[in-house]
Formats: sequence, C-alpha cells, structure tokens
Amino acid sequence: MSEVIQALVRTLGTLARPRVWLLLVGPAVAALMVWLGLTIFLLDGLIATFIDYPPMSWLTGWGAAWLAKLLAALGGWVLILAGAYVTAILLSAVFILPLLLNHLAASDYPELARMGKDSVTASTWNSVSAALLFVAGWLLTLPLWLVPGLGLVLPFFWMAWLNRRTFAYDALAVHATDVEWRQLRARHAAPLLLLGGLLALFAHVPLLGLLAPSLAAIAYIHYCLEALRRVRGGALVSSVEYTRVEENP
Repeated sequence: MSEVIQALVRTLGTLARPRVWLLLVGPAVAALMVWLGLTIFLLDGLIATFIDYPPMSWLTGWGAAWLAKLLAALGGWVLILAGAYVTAILLSAVFILPLLLNHLAASDYPELARMGKDSVTASTWNSVSAALLFVAGWLLTLPLWLVPGLGLVLPFFWMAWLNRRTFAYDALAVHATDVEWRQLRARHAAPLLLLGGLLALFAHVPLLGLLAPSLAAIAYIHYCLEALRRVRGGALVSSVEYTRVEENP
C-alpha cells in the first residue's frame, strides 16, 4: 500500500512540471470528442437496444419497465464512458507514455539501465489486446449488473484491470529484462491492480476523469521504475554479500 501511495504522491509532484501538461491534454481532448460524439449519435440507440434484450426485456415483461429503462440508460452511459476511456488509454499508451517514460526516467530514475526491449509493435499489441479483452469482459459480465452491488463494482474492476494490463507492461518494457518483468508482475500483482482501481475512480469524475489515462501512465511509470530500482538494489546488495562470503570463507 505504501508503494501505491508513494507513486500517487510522485504523480502529483510531476504535475508541477509544465512540460508534462502538454502531454496530458492530447488524450483528454480526443476522449472528450469521442464521448460527445457517442452521446449525441448513439445514446438513444443504445438505450433502445438494451431494453429489447435480456435482462432488461425480462424486467419489462415482469412489469418493471421503469427499472428496465433505468438500467438501459445506465448501461448506455457506462458504455459511452468506457469507449471514451479506452480511446484515451490507447492514445496514452501508444503515443504519450513513451514520451513520459523518457522524461521521467531521465529526471527521476537516471541510474536505471535500459535492459529491456524497446518494441513499438509489442507495446502497441499489448495495448490493443488489452482494450479488446476489456470490451469482451465488460460485455460478458453485463448480465451480472442485476446482482445488487455488482453494477457499481464491475465497471471499476474492468477499468482497474485495463490500467494494470496496459500501463504496467509499457512502463517496464524498455528498462526491465524478461526475468525482472516476471518477478515484478508476480510480486506486485495486487498493488498494481489497486493502483489501477484508484485511478479508475478518478475516471468517473466528469470531464476531469478524461485526464485519468494520462495520469495512470505517470503513476505506473513511477511505481514500476521505483519497484525495478529496489529489485536491482536488492540484487546488488546480495551480490556484494555473496562476494564477501567467498573472500572470507
């Protein structure tokens, strides 16, 4: 938990740099345009479609048409929000995160050697595949919204998962070796998901939430590079101690 708080605090500190804001605005504007376009042209159609299919159609048949319309409207709004969020995440991961990574790695983590693979293709595929799995998971679990409470929990969970899946890999791809990446992913699985969940909460703040993907990119860079620094620092200490034992049997 302390590592998550540290990453968020460092993210806030990073926002004091004017150059960073130039990178934050682009994905937010693009997501806003997508959000407005989907709302104007698709919201009514989405609501009508949701009402015609289970479980909303079942509610209409049971005499709870008002509840069916409410859930259909909620589903339409959440789907539009998810579409705008996915758009912003893809733009942030593919175009913005590499620029932020270069800036933050040089200024905040200069001692970390780049021992990974700087592959645009791999990073792009990771982001696109994460977005596709996010959409599939979101749609497949849509019927579970009828379970009390899950209609609020599931959207947050899928956004948290999308944040972790997209940004954790991209933040480490250039610096971490395959062995280091597997070690960090196993050791920090829960905190990385928690970090994604906290940023998913911010995504639901009107308008300001459009900045959430770019903020997530910054937060994951800080978290992952700090975690990698500690892993390498621990490995260095272990190596020194081992050498001393060999020299003084």
